[in-house]
Amino acid sequence: MKPTVGVLGYGLYLPQTYMTAAQIAAATNGVWAEAAVVEKLGIIKKPIPGPDDGTQEMGARAAQDAIDRTGLDPKEIDAVICVGEEWKEYPLTTSALYIQEKIGATNAWGIDVANRCCTTCTAIKMAKDLMIADDDLNTVLIAGGYRNGDFVDYTDKDMSMMYNLGAGAGALILKKNLGRNEVLGSHIKADGSFARDAGVEIGGIAKPFTPDNIQEGYKSLRLMNPVHMKEGLNKVSVSNWYYCIDESLRKSGGLTRKDIGYLAILHFKRSQHVGMVAELGLTPEQTIYLEDYGHIGQIDQILSLALGLESGKIKDGTVVTMIAAGIGYVWASTCLRWGPNQY
Repeated sequence: MKPTVGVLGYGLYLPQTYMTAAQIAAATNGVWAEAAVVEKLGIIKKPIPGPDDGTQEMGARAAQDAIDRTGLDPKEIDAVICVGEEWKEYPLTTSALYIQEKIGATNAWGIDVANRCCTTCTAIKMAKDLMIADDDLNTVLIAGGYRNGDFVDYTDKDMSMMYNLGAGAGALILKKNLGRNEVLGSHIKADGSFARDAGVEIGGIAKPFTPDNIQEGYKSLRLMNPVHMKEGLNKVSVSNWYYCIDESLRKSGGLTRKDIGYLAILHFKRSQHVGMVAELGLTPEQTIYLEDYGHIGQIDQILSLALGLESGKIKDGTVVTMIAAGIGYVWASTCLRWGPNQY
């Protein structure tokens, strides 16, 4: 039989400093009212980074939390896949190797992957495929930190879709032939026509920093082609998402939407969340809306998994469907079955 891959455990790190809906509203200079931030954008509060909350450091803290929760000897880790963002303490350093050193995973190799807010779903698929293909790869750590909210200019009206960006880190430990918490099917779909519609506009090769644009550059996460992005996504985003969900279920042994027990969904505006849950035939009790966390990029899926387990919404036998989307544009869905493997 082909090897299976299971989730041994998870880890989290969330900063203790928060930005509230009232503070977000104030940062927009009154364009958004506090009530609208809560009801429409779906943000009550979100964690924001403190002075020591670098992306790499937060990733290492989440990885250590996963080790502490599971009791795993870090020397058993064969590879570290870092899902942390490019915005980190030192450009061109390898975050996976920083994490490897900090947690004492001295037998592991490491690599950074970047697929924006789809990176965790992508990394789970990559880790599973690598473990099945490589007889010597038995334990993989997925970990990383996120704080892209640093770049948000709250006075930019086009950026309301990113007012929810928070900060934090997550980790998952995957083991071959664990016998429980099985990683099932994944599906990822990309549309490169959106590749440069959104991003940090200033500070790269195309528009480098100058003495005159430094302050602007550090708040230049923006929609560089807002009309194309918004109109284009309105036409394809929902259908692409459902396609990924349905395909990931099909690849999970012929499952369908009725088999979803818990939806580990990223944070987006409240109406979209409510609509997607209803369209999938789920109840609000089968997911958690991250209104107290905002959108911590690719960490949302790990956070939602953790909250689902801690609240008892995920039990043995629950099919967990993780969904994500990232600028670029890419959509993803990954399924797990919690509890003992079923054959």
